[in-house]
Amino acid sequence: MKTPQYRDIVAATKLTRAGNLTEATALLQASLTVAGAPVAAQATVVQGALIGVTRGQFLTKTFNNSFGARSYKLYVPNRYDGQPRPLIVMLHGCTQSAGDFATGTRMNELAEEFNFLVAYPEQPASANPRKCWNWFLRTQQTRDFGEPSIVAGITRQVMSGYAIDSQRVYVAGLSAGAAAAAVLGTTYPDIYAAVGVHSGIAYDLAKDVDSAFAVMKRGPSAAKSPSQPAKGVPTPTIVFHGDRDRTVNNVNSDRFAQALHSPEYAKRVEAGHVPGSRAYTKTTYADANGRDLLEQWDIHGAGHAWSGGSPAGSYTDAAGPDASREMVRFFLSHRLL
Repeated sequence: MKTPQYRDIVAATKLTRAGNLTEATALLQASLTVAGAPVAAQATVVQGALIGVTRGQFLTKTFNNSFGARSYKLYVPNRYDGQPRPLIVMLHGCTQSAGDFATGTRMNELAEEFNFLVAYPEQPASANPRKCWNWFLRTQQTRDFGEPSIVAGITRQVMSGYAIDSQRVYVAGLSAGAAAAAVLGTTYPDIYAAVGVHSGIAYDLAKDVDSAFAVMKRGPSAAKSPSQPAKGVPTPTIVFHGDRDRTVNNVNSDRFAQALHSPEYAKRVEAGHVPGSRAYTKTTYADANGRDLLEQWDIHGAGHAWSGGSPAGSYTDAAGPDASREMVRFFLSHRLL
């Protein structure tokens, strides 16, 4: 019999906390296998121990309106006591699921640590064959219409069903989910106090599939001015992008700063690195009151993957700075004005 590798136990723990008990069991059974024969008893013992550390509830819910229906996962931390808590809405990337995204970002663990709720809307293959959010279509870039109305509806449903601090509601995503988060931050600035964009694209840079691939490959056209949210001031945003991303050109991350290139915003740049691993450059723009409106993290050597994520999830890069933790820090420093 093999002794389970530490990394397998860690990965299985994260899968269990995210509610993926079947995947966690399979991983542990593979780790305990000798010559292809699973040692079920040991797997059961370890699985039982992991179930004991799953503290919150990972619920499956649904929402529907005139534009369609979506399932979503909702993580409610163990310490939730009915008092108003923050809410983070997380939008997965193409081919991912809500559970996979929860596992890869480790956001449920941070929800336990900081006592907030997390909603994970899920895009079905019926809406997009690769389960991408359709951020690039004109019909999906408008308030109270299409997918933005569905995700905003999910957000409001959670807010009405649980005690949520309405001034501390946030939205974030990866890739297509990041582009959809940017749409929501622009079209619903009255709901979302801040936005997290990982390996994504700013609002209003595509109108169809062809223009979407063009901006993904080359970045935005210099002739197109940055769009502003309806309330007239930028929604605070934190951006992560790897400078070796071959799926979404990392010049797209610069787009978020273009609207802040003026004397009224103070810019500061700092360099850092994860000990023994990736270096990064963080550029911050603050308003006259010292309120950070944008953090742009350029991660050197990283590709199209969630920085600092768990290898148990897809599209993650464990070597980078912890994007989830940094997003939570940024989010919790902002309230809806």
